[in-house]
Amino acid sequence: MVLSCQMIAPIIDELAKQYASKIRCLKLNTDESPYIATEYGIQSIPTVMIFKRGEKKDIVIGAVLKSMLIATIEKYLDW
Repeated sequence: MVLSCQMIAPIIDELAKQYASKIRCLKLNTDESPYIATEYGIQSIPTVMIFKRGEKKDIVIGAVLKSMLIATIEKYLDW
């Protein structure tokens, strides 16, 4: 059985490379860092949070299509 966070991890890695000059991608293992997960209100995994200048702007929950992640990222890019 493949967990949804394992399904989305390669997509996140790919997007990190694709947008390397525009965004920074960080991963958090909620089992290893439960206090951080609680601080950010993470209740389901995978959870992708979009921050801009330190402010949380958007959240995507669940194993979603790459196109949805791209659309979410691009909403917050300053071209």
